[in-house]
Amino acid sequence: MGSFSIWHWLIVLAIVVLVFGTKKLKNIGSDLGGAVKGFKDGVKDGSTSTDTPAAAPGQVAGQTATDKATIDVEAKQKS
Repeated sequence: MGSFSIWHWLIVLAIVVLVFGTKKLKNIGSDLGGAVKGFKDGVKDGSTSTDTPAAAPGQVAGQTATDKATIDVEAKQKS
């Protein structure tokens, strides 16, 4: 009872094809493939991004040390 035979899966596949149609299933497959490809490209670009230098400790990226509008403070823990 726990596993389905090949006939069960073929019947389920036939019902899905009848309900959605082959054209819509093809579009869903291509959309899913494009989303996976975009995700992989995004992860790949994010991990190899070296064109922006890392910010110094205590400094926000994009701000320089000569920016006097920023106040640098240290957080202390309560005891």
